[in-house]
Amino acid sequence: MFLRRKCRHKDGKAHFYWSLVETYRTSSGPRQRTVAYLGDMDEAGRLGVKDAAEGHDGQQGEIFGGAEPEWVEVNIRRVRAERCRRFGDAWMALEIMKKLGLPELFEVLIPKTHEKIRWSTLGQVLIVSRFCEASSELFIAEQFYRQSALADLFGVSEGDIYGNRLYRALDKLVEQKDKIQEHLKDRLGTLFDLKYDILLYDVTSTYFEGEAEANLKAARGYSRDNRPDCKQVCIGLVVTKEGFPFGYEIFEGNKHDSKTVETIIEKMESLYGKSDRIWIMDRGMVSPDNLELLSSEGRRYIIGTPKAQLRKFEKELLSGDWRKVHDGVEVKLCPSPEGTTEVFILCRSTDRQKKEEAIHNRFVTRIEEGVKRLQKSCTDGRVKKVSIVERRIGRLLERNQRAASLFDTEVKELDGVVKIAWTVKNNLSDWSRISEGCYLLRSNVTDWQPEDLWTAYIQLTKAEEAFRLQKHDLELRPVWHQLEHRVNAHILVCFIAYVLWKTFGRMCKNAGLGDEPRKVIQLLKAMTLVDVILPTRKGIDIRLQCVSKQDKDLAWMLQKLQLIPPERLTKEYKL
Repeated sequence: MFLRRKCRHKDGKAHFYWSLVETYRTSSGPRQRTVAYLGDMDEAGRLGVKDAAEGHDGQQGEIFGGAEPEWVEVNIRRVRAERCRRFGDAWMALEIMKKLGLPELFEVLIPKTHEKIRWSTLGQVLIVSRFCEASSELFIAEQFYRQSALADLFGVSEGDIYGNRLYRALDKLVEQKDKIQEHLKDRLGTLFDLKYDILLYDVTSTYFEGEAEANLKAARGYSRDNRPDCKQVCIGLVVTKEGFPFGYEIFEGNKHDSKTVETIIEKMESLYGKSDRIWIMDRGMVSPDNLELLSSEGRRYIIGTPKAQLRKFEKELLSGDWRKVHDGVEVKLCPSPEGTTEVFILCRSTDRQKKEEAIHNRFVTRIEEGVKRLQKSCTDGRVKKVSIVERRIGRLLERNQRAASLFDTEVKELDGVVKIAWTVKNNLSDWSRISEGCYLLRSNVTDWQPEDLWTAYIQLTKAEEAFRLQKHDLELRPVWHQLEHRVNAHILVCFIAYVLWKTFGRMCKNAGLGDEPRKVIQLLKAMTLVDVILPTRKGIDIRLQCVSKQDKDLAWMLQKLQLIPPERLTKEYKL
């Protein structure tokens, strides 16, 4: 640091004052910034400040935050506030990134080039923006970056952030996907003592707006978003039993879930090594090849089974010896019908039984009403041929297949009028009624109780929750990018933002605030950064970047989280 004498001309006179200036290093070379305006000083005051700036006699700490206050005469009639912008959620996202060690990781992984702004900094801008206000890179450049305090936090001016630069930053970031996943896995394991002994795997899809002709993986397939008209890609996500992401892969949009299992297992084991882990998957992953793969090399699994397999266990369904997991859920352990080392777990849920019964009844009602309307058409003479009636009944049963097996119908002509007779089989001997609310699991984990196997499997909802959060809160869908590597980068940014979300959720849980951080994030968005301008008697404007005071609820929450936001944005809070 050093003192610099400045001159300002006002009313035809020269006014001299001193400023305290700091030299610092950047990627573009050394730069200087003014730390404080000191006004006019005599020689004794100047020497005292000089000694303090050089750190003599321990005085430096007194200038920067010591007990002695700084006083200046201010014209209160001209005090004003400028540039009110969002601060709380952006500051929090940056604090979480620091906790995860991402800024340092990006500095190491993303190469330093001659660019004015480091790619590592732009990568952080993308992730913080996705966490705070999920939208496109164009929206970040044109609106969000200017509305938030990111320019102050990162030290990058608004004019230096534009769409093309952010797109290029995506390209740099996605090249390091595997190393970022490895780092996050190790960091989260250290922070929250994660064991990674149970891995939950599920697949979802996200659709494109546009033709996506440049993306070879874009294809039409089974859409979980009810958009079969759009091309899509499939995403296979692996999470821990706590819901923390372990890794992910991107597949063709028309690839069946079962065809992704081998790829995801080999990828995860290549990144993290083979270990005594239990893989948990839903019934869409079942195939003979996958079961053979999961059984080999010491792998263990718990996997759902198609409902058609329940037929083999009809006797067990009707017998006793059910074990209660909790109210409304019962399980039973059964040996494999083929005599293999696998075990099968029969599960029966009261809530699921009521839901399936209501579905069956709804389809029964639809068929009955359709048959009655058809009978009325025959009675009125509008339909006179038996063949036409039979075809219409066939189409009616086809549209309501869930209850079609419950109906016996007979069509015949009597006295020139077509008559329809039907009966509904609605007794407990009917298989559809017996199997309501029941489902089947299979596993090669033979040393667990059925209750434990069911509890482990039901944690698969954590993966489904991860998909819901990424699609709705982080706007994983729809994808507007058309190039394959840009699509991959978009999904990576959403993945990292989800890690930030889960990390903050665990921080809230550990602080006794529950594991749902939405309320805290919503309150944080109300915190703003404002430039307060103080015109002094000597004609110098002092500009202070002040953070708005938190309300009572937010202050209490931040205290529980052991996070203290700054009252003013000074250099130690800037990157």
